[in-house]
Amino acid sequence: MSRIGKLPVNLPAGVTVSVSSDNVVSVKGPLGTLSQKVDSDITVTVDGGVLTVSRPTNQPRHRSLHGLYRALIHNMVVGVSEGYEIKQELVGVGYKAEVKGQIIEFSLGYSHDTHLMLPPEVTATAVTEKKGNPIVTLKSIDKQLIGVVAAKIRSMRKPEPYKGKGIKFVGEQLRRKAGKSANAK
Repeated sequence: MSRIGKLPVNLPAGVTVSVSSDNVVSVKGPLGTLSQKVDSDITVTVDGGVLTVSRPTNQPRHRSLHGLYRALIHNMVVGVSEGYEIKQELVGVGYKAEVKGQIIEFSLGYSHDTHLMLPPEVTATAVTEKKGNPIVTLKSIDKQLIGVVAAKIRSMRKPEPYKGKGIKFVGEQLRRKAGKSANAK
């Protein structure tokens, strides 16, 4: 049996889960509401403060969906109760980020500034401390959406392996390469 799928999801205080007749799971919490369509073969039951996901057979398809939907529902519960936050650091001379409403304006060493429109569910802040790199902080209740936005921001200028210039996640360890050797013949 799936080790992830058979784990129960504990519902924190203030979070309610409802399952409709067409297998749509809605999770409502203090930060907002999220919903997810679940495959018709997978059964979601709520008993007290515990949510369980079960499957009808041991077929490979049912096994793969079992763990998937349990993980998606767990991410929704954490999102509406605590929320998700991703921090990204802009490493490079003159690299800047400025948030104007739902638009982030990046200066990443290109001949022009780059603009990114954020979805309404994601909020961003940009902080530049003296003698430090600018840090862009993304916040959302939807883990999937915030991950896509963070990947899009990173793709604007991926970190290069020699000096490490580019956009990286805070705390990320980059694999660095040695530069040219002076005595190479």
